[in-house]
Amino acid sequence: MTKLFIHALGHFHPENVVDNRFLEELEIGTTDEWILERVGIRERRTVLPLDYIRATKNADLRAGQEAALYSNVETGKRAALVALERAGLQPSNIGMVVAGGCCPEAQIPAEACRIAQALGIEVPGFDLNSACSSFGAQLHLLASMTGLPRYVLVVNPENTTRAVSYADRATAVLWGDGTSAAIVSSEVPAPARVVESTLASSPAGAGSVVIPRFGHFTQDGGAVQRFAIKTTQACLENLLPGARARVKETGGRVHFIGHQANLLVLESVARRAGIGWDEQWHNVIQYGNTGAAGAPIVLSQHWDQLKAGHTVVLAVVGSGLTWASLRIDIEEQ
Repeated sequence: MTKLFIHALGHFHPENVVDNRFLEELEIGTTDEWILERVGIRERRTVLPLDYIRATKNADLRAGQEAALYSNVETGKRAALVALERAGLQPSNIGMVVAGGCCPEAQIPAEACRIAQALGIEVPGFDLNSACSSFGAQLHLLASMTGLPRYVLVVNPENTTRAVSYADRATAVLWGDGTSAAIVSSEVPAPARVVESTLASSPAGAGSVVIPRFGHFTQDGGAVQRFAIKTTQACLENLLPGARARVKETGGRVHFIGHQANLLVLESVARRAGIGWDEQWHNVIQYGNTGAAGAPIVLSQHWDQLKAGHTVVLAVVGSGLTWASLRIDIEEQ
């Protein structure tokens, strides 16, 4: 694979908080205890006004789109500016924009092009949507490409609560909104380097997780949870031996980041893979399932804690059914 360096990450969450008490007050048959027992989530963020959710439960998706306080382009721009500042770069340094996730706002144009427009840059842009595994798929693709520009901006705008029915307790408790941005380069070295990546899918499960063009999010929850545990564990079994061998030599630590869909899934994976809870970074308790942005947001939140000698193993799963994994080594600059 081509060398792929990560220069910085950034993230953005909207300010409106949907906590478990708010969901209880919607009277959809859920309680704080019920939610914690099944998914382990306490809070989520949303681009939707809370009064709008109370009044409508987001029954009309077009109304939800119009009511949203932020567009995917706006949240993408905000996350990108954080990443650029961390990297010490300007928008003019970016030579390509790649975007994608679960819930694009339009069929065309590509959100990557609209985000580039918002940043005021004239560069190639395209979307690669692989649902919640999009970030892994995007970096896997970029790591296999040649002739890339000096810096590439990868953005995952995930404002999926616009597609959630707040009359459905099974899905209303899951989703939160968040956007991630990463700046990568195959040419300019940085301490964080992607040294292994994988991408796979099982199209036989294509109907298990769906957001119809004119409908709300639905999934076969039990089947998806079993799939997430099995495939994440397989990804770890593939990448962990090399990661552990490296940190034994460097004196560093392994940090695991999984798809932030469900705390119980992450706990089950950790037990099966022999990962200590202190080796796992997560934010699902505070932010819920932020789709493709979930794992890179966790990495962004811990960016300043990465030290030379550490290794991050990231595994994500999504609709398709798809999954991807990354091993990221942190080296001396």
